[in-house]
Amino acid sequence: MQNTAAGKIKAGIIGGAGYTGGELLRILVNHPATEIVFVHSNSNAGNFIYDVHADLFGDTSLRFTGTLSQDIDVLFLCVGHGDAKKFLDANPVDDRIKIIDLSQDFRLATSSMQGDKEFIYGLPELNRNKIREAQNIANPGCFATCIQLALLPLAQSGLLSNEVHISATTGSTGAGQSLSATSHFSWRNNNTSVYKAFTHQHLKEITQSLNQLGSPLHADELNFIPYRGDFTRGIMASVYTECALSQEEAEKLYTDFYSAHPFTHVSPKNIDLKQVVNTNKCLLHVEKHGNKLLILSIIDNLLKGASGQAVQNMNLLFGIDEMEGLKLKAPAF
Repeated sequence: MQNTAAGKIKAGIIGGAGYTGGELLRILVNHPATEIVFVHSNSNAGNFIYDVHADLFGDTSLRFTGTLSQDIDVLFLCVGHGDAKKFLDANPVDDRIKIIDLSQDFRLATSSMQGDKEFIYGLPELNRNKIREAQNIANPGCFATCIQLALLPLAQSGLLSNEVHISATTGSTGAGQSLSATSHFSWRNNNTSVYKAFTHQHLKEITQSLNQLGSPLHADELNFIPYRGDFTRGIMASVYTECALSQEEAEKLYTDFYSAHPFTHVSPKNIDLKQVVNTNKCLLHVEKHGNKLLILSIIDNLLKGASGQAVQNMNLLFGIDEMEGLKLKAPAF
């Protein structure tokens, strides 16, 4: 939890050419406590950062590199699922360097070790104190973040014992930058589809966190239907379960639970996805309908669901203001 002697956290990025790498760069080039030492990309080595992320023209003259340096304080792994383990196997990282992995490789307790390196699950609203004392962080998944934030207050209060029904729609950036039959513009535009119904990989980490707070639910009691949305970025989840709380009691439960967390807010009014796009916020709204409680949850999948949360975790690791570099404003229109 220490800053560097020069007052800057020296950061390295692996996989800087993708969507999460690009978002991380956009945050860190303006982060007052951070210096980007290198951005690694085998396919773009030697090219300017702005050759790939054109919006960063005028913000940085950094080039991608194909070589690595140990002269850093924190290493971000913005690589594909399964590739973080492979990278660390092939490239030993000095134990003094903190690692923040944005893949799913270390999120589950059963896979949280890489040699003698232990990765702590990096959802600040659940594990803030553990994150502050950690050396390595497994950054949560985007759907997992959005859905967990909708359910954590119920789990902690012992009110999550009935089946949960979840519908959540994500923007096209959630599929990554590589083209595929279901992510390219001509198919995704003016279209909506369901994928991985009841089987999405994020169910395991969601269940793990709920169980950590005492919920008895298993993954097969979370009925999750993910949708591909006809928009670029953001996730909206609608979650409902049987609950005895009144409207007023539910609002108080959620407001109290998140009162100390600067990026998660409970809105008394219905919420729109546009309120969180390009921010590190999660907005929640609760509504009582008969014996059921409906929770709406919205995040930006690339920020609170990935790179923004990674920087939030970095801030906690180094003992600086949790909101440093993340006071981002949503577009009005």
